[in-house]
Amino acid sequence: MKYDVIIIGSGVSGAACARELSRYDLKICVLEKEDDVCSGTSKANSGIVHGGFDAQTGSLKAKLNVEGNKMMKELSEILDFPYVQNGSLVVANTEEDVPQLERLMKQGIANGVEGLEILNRGQLLEKEPNIAPEAIAALYVPTGGIVCPFNLNIAMAENAYTNDVEFQFGSPVLDIRKINSLQDEKTENSGYLYEIVTPTQTYETKCVINAAGVHADVIHNMVSKEKMSIICRKGEYCLLDKMAGHHVSHTVFSVPSKMGKGVLVTPTVHGNLLLGPTATDIQEKEGIKTTGDGLQEVLEKSGKHVVNIPVRQVITSFSGIRAHLEKDDFVIEEVADAPNFFDCAGIESPGLSASPAIGKMVAELVTARLQPAKKDNFIEKREGIKHFSECSIEEKNALIKKDPAYGNMICRCEQITEGEILDAIRRPLGAKSLDGIKRRTRAGMGRCQAGFCSPKTMEILSKERNIPMEEITKHGKGSNYIVGKNKDIF
Repeated sequence: MKYDVIIIGSGVSGAACARELSRYDLKICVLEKEDDVCSGTSKANSGIVHGGFDAQTGSLKAKLNVEGNKMMKELSEILDFPYVQNGSLVVANTEEDVPQLERLMKQGIANGVEGLEILNRGQLLEKEPNIAPEAIAALYVPTGGIVCPFNLNIAMAENAYTNDVEFQFGSPVLDIRKINSLQDEKTENSGYLYEIVTPTQTYETKCVINAAGVHADVIHNMVSKEKMSIICRKGEYCLLDKMAGHHVSHTVFSVPSKMGKGVLVTPTVHGNLLLGPTATDIQEKEGIKTTGDGLQEVLEKSGKHVVNIPVRQVITSFSGIRAHLEKDDFVIEEVADAPNFFDCAGIESPGLSASPAIGKMVAELVTARLQPAKKDNFIEKREGIKHFSECSIEEKNALIKKDPAYGNMICRCEQITEGEILDAIRRPLGAKSLDGIKRRTRAGMGRCQAGFCSPKTMEILSKERNIPMEEITKHGKGSNYIVGKNKDIF
């Protein structure tokens, strides 16, 4: 199992790196500890494409945020995932906050953000009628946007896979060892070969990319004497039904603090309304349980800038962990005492926005070392799942004629058909669990939160994967839906 490059982690950063490197004549493998891509931080965030005004000028966060923002529209068209440039507003409720808006505007201009403007209350009300009566001004960021984080991550991973990147799931990294010194006379590349140990296989590679999210410090510390420590910052959210989706049209932020951008109110690309996140530093890297206090904080703080939020329309809550570093910036670099080992660490907000630029930067670092040739057969485009509910009558009829499964409605809330679920399972890096199907199709994301469609989806998964119902999971090992029978069936 010898590779030129091994990427640890298949979240949005790892997938972006894999896609960019798949442009080159390299043997690449992605190791992921879970059973699917987009299973960590990338699955539980705000889905915001930030403008780039908030990060300190000169930081990697600022540079890559602005670059990634500018890349997102074209990338969404090439890889076929939903993205909307809806603009964002940073709202000041007091006169003391107005200088903060002016500072953010000045910083944003220095970062290269275009079209920034400070609005008075009248202008703000024209854009957002449900703005709070206390709001007196706002920084308007027309380049801000919203994206489906699952589709972005999955699209990049699928495209990498189509371009010959291998993915190994259920492969947590147990150890990394520096083995023989590497000296390539052709490229003058010196460093180490690395041996990566997982529970089932040992891999050898010339180059390692550490994109392990909240576990990036653990991976880094396996090879370096200069230790890294990631702070796990938990954020809790409330998601509202599509009936509330038009309560605001822009992403509404509060003035940021040292803990982050604060609780926001935003529409989603799929028509819901999202509130959150909180920001609490915790010890447990997998500590994603929601709390009563956290969700109450979300509801209270979201109401400070937007009034009449229909909180009775909350259909679910969730939380995610951000990988925060004390230096408050991304770390994307070759490790000083581990040549050919590249950290892609501390990728918290605006990591989603910056991900296309992160992939490009990491690819530049790696290819400068390995000096591979570019492929002449790179497949640029990817076609996403055809969503039946978005089709015209003529398109629907054509789909059903081609495959009758498109005439069988499985998820009533989101109007997802059997044909879409089959596509999600059969396509590159296809879904293996209910969450995998949910993130690819939205089956189970609606008002009833999978109460109606789960049994039908499980039947489809069981048949397609040729496994018994008892082996169907929510999100991989240890999350089985059926654990036994309560009576014999004759």
